Amino acid sequence: MLVERAPSANEYRRLRDAAGWGAMTDEALSTGLSNGLYACVVVHDGEVVACARVVGDGGMYFYVQDVIVLPEHQGRGIGDLVMDAVMTYLGDAAREGSFVGLMAAEGVERFYERFGFRRRPDDRPGMFRVW
Repeated sequence: MLVERAPSANEYRRLRDAAGWGAMTDEALSTGLSNGLYACVVVHDGEVVACARVVGDGGMYFYVQDVIVLPEHQGRGIGDLVMDAVMTYLGDAAREGSFVGLMAAEGVERFYERFGFRRRPDDRPGMFRVW
């Protein structure tokens, strides 16, 4: 069942660990999870098994973040479910000309292409920094 809410810090930490992502401080988790623009989780048998979030300024820039499905629940359409919810939110919130970005893990580009996202051209590389 899809629920429109942010995951708790413990739920998010569990999903993040399952995805193999690095640890974050409790303060970073608390602040980040409470300041997103949109979030949803999928609950199965009382347990959060997936999430997705949208962050940004709510006007010009939106970033799809943290699309995570526990490995044992992948391949069941849950990723589509959370992305459909994200796209519905963006359809209501993003204005003409707004930029919607995301950083995808290697090998999942086709999944996001189904939702209208395109890979950046090689001559326009994105960059990032982890603090």
